[in-house]
Amino acid sequence: MAVHALAGGAAGPSARRWAAFAAIAGAIALADQVTKAMVTAAVPLGQMQPLAGDLLRIAPAANTGALFGLFRDQALLFGALSLVVLGLIVFYHARSAAAAGPLLTVALGLLLGGAIGNLIDRFRFGYVLDFVDMGVGGLRWYTYNVADAAITASILVLLLMTLLGERLPGAGRGRG
Repeated sequence: MAVHALAGGAAGPSARRWAAFAAIAGAIALADQVTKAMVTAAVPLGQMQPLAGDLLRIAPAANTGALFGLFRDQALLFGALSLVVLGLIVFYHARSAAAAGPLLTVALGLLLGGAIGNLIDRFRFGYVLDFVDMGVGGLRWYTYNVADAAITASILVLLLMTLLGERLPGAGRGRG
């Protein structure tokens, strides 16, 4: 049944859902890599370029850890774990997206694209390039990138879907 679902059979999402899922993931991964290339070309690692004064700055940093810089210097481990997570995201989309509605496809596409964007960095550089620095004075948020923003948005959508269920537009049951 899983093979049938992955192929888009009765239990799996339609071809349109797969196309949307792949397009969202691809667009996020591409945007992530393009912005990282632009930042790398303009601002060296460890330097800072204000965009909106102290509120928003470009500050490229090599993140060798995971979420918010935790568990540093584990690129190979996180790369391998990321491959497993990619497979789980695709599997979950195949099993659940058709029944859950288009919002799940969007959320999982964002999650997959973000995971791919950061995975590319881990295998190419041994770290993830984070560069968006926000805050006021010494009160700063964790530095992040486009992939991180997509992952965060995905988690927020998934939480809303869990809390609000079918009351959330696009979260209801439906084929597509």
